[in-house]
Amino acid sequence: MGNFIDELKWRGLIHDSTPGIQEHLSQNIRSAYIGFDPTSDSLHIGSLVPIMLLAHFQKSGHQPIALVGGATGMIGDPSGKSAERNLLDETTLKNNQEGIKEQLSQFLSFDKKLSNHALILNNYDWMKDFSFLDFIRDVGKHITVNYMMSKDSVKNRINSESGTGMSFTEFTYQLVQGFDFLFLSRNNNCSIQMGGSDQWGNITTGMELIRRIDSQKGYALTCPLITKSDGSKFGKSEGGNIWLDSNKTSVYKFYQYWLNTSDEDAKNYIKIFTFLDQNSIEKIISDHEIEPHLRLLQKTLASEVTTMVHSKNELENAIKASTVLFSKNFLSDINKVDESLFLDIFEGVEMCEIDINEFNSGIEIIKLLHEKSGFLASSSEARRSLSENSIAVNKVKVDQNYLVSEKDFIKNKYVVINRGKKKTFIIKGIG
Repeated sequence: MGNFIDELKWRGLIHDSTPGIQEHLSQNIRSAYIGFDPTSDSLHIGSLVPIMLLAHFQKSGHQPIALVGGATGMIGDPSGKSAERNLLDETTLKNNQEGIKEQLSQFLSFDKKLSNHALILNNYDWMKDFSFLDFIRDVGKHITVNYMMSKDSVKNRINSESGTGMSFTEFTYQLVQGFDFLFLSRNNNCSIQMGGSDQWGNITTGMELIRRIDSQKGYALTCPLITKSDGSKFGKSEGGNIWLDSNKTSVYKFYQYWLNTSDEDAKNYIKIFTFLDQNSIEKIISDHEIEPHLRLLQKTLASEVTTMVHSKNELENAIKASTVLFSKNFLSDINKVDESLFLDIFEGVEMCEIDINEFNSGIEIIKLLHEKSGFLASSSEARRSLSENSIAVNKVKVDQNYLVSEKDFIKNKYVVINRGKKKTFIIKGIG
C-alpha cells in the first residue's frame, strides 16, 4: 500500500503534498477523494489526470472517492478563474452528474465485494438541507476572514487589474469545499484530498476545518497542471475541448489528438495517461529515439488512452480510419467505413451539395471545380491546377478531360477533391 507516492513520483504526478502522507498511507487502507466539476455532462481530457490519480490510488490498495460537486457546482470555483461564471440549475446539474458517473465507472471498480471499492458521492446530498444560518454558525465561525483572504485564488481576483473583484458567493467557495472534506472525514473515514495544483488553497482550508473542529489530521496531495511544450493549452483543439464522450469528440478525433503529440510532450504524457509500467515506458522511449520517424511513442500513447477511454474495438476503427487516408485503394477502403466515421475523418472540411442527377452523364472536372462547387475561384485556375497535375478525385490524379460521375461516389453520395496536399473539398450529391 505504500507504493502509491513512489508510483506518482516517477510519473511526474506530484506537485505538492503534506508531510507524513507516505507513512500515513503505509499504515492502513486509506480513503482519498477528488472533486469533479459537473458543469458539463461529460468530462474532458483535462479531467483524466485526477481520474488517473484515483485509479492509481485504488491499484495501490486504497479506497478512492469521486465527489461530484452538485452543491459546489452551483457556486463556481474561483480558482484560476478571472471572472464569475454562470450558475447552473438543479435539473442541468443532475443530468451532468449522471454522465460523469458513467464515465468514471470505466476507470474505477465499484464492486462492493472489494474492500477498497470506489465510491461516487454528491455533495449536494449533504448540503441541500444545510441552512445558511447553520452553516455560518457551525462552519464559518471556525475560519477567519484573514485566513480566507490569504489564499491565492482570492488575492488574485481581488487585486486583479480588471477591478471586477469577487462576489460573496465565490468567496465562500473554499468554506463549502472545506466542509466536504470535514464531512467525508467524519462519515467515510476519508483522510486525504487530492486535486490539481490550483486546488491547494481549497484543500488546505478543509484540513484546517478538520483540525479546528474535530481535532483530527487531514492530508493533501496535488498534481501539476498539464501544459504543452509549445505553450498552447493542453486538451484543446481548433474545435474546442477534447471530450471523453464520443458524441462530443469522435473517437477518431480523440485518437488523432494523442497521435499528433510532439515527441517532448509524448514522453511526459505516456507516463501520466497510461498504466504502462516504468520499464515498458523507458523501452518505448528508447526505441522511439532510435527510429523517431516510426512515431512508436505517439502510436503507443494514442492506442493506450483510446482503448482506456473508449474500447479496443473503437481504437481499431480509429486506426482503420487513419490508415484509409493514405491507402493506395482509397475509394475501395473508404467505402468500407461507416458514413459517420467518414464524416469524422473529414470534419471541418468545406462541403457543397449538388443535385445527384447531374452526375448521371458525368460532370466535366473544370466545371465541377469552379462553376458547380466554387472550390476554385475561376475556370482558369481550375485549368492551371489540372495542367500542374495537382487535382485529385478520391486521391487519384486526374486531367482536364475527366468526368466525375456516380462511379466516383463514396457511400453513394460523396466525392473527395484535393488540390495539392493541403486543400481538400467534399462534394455531396443530394436528391
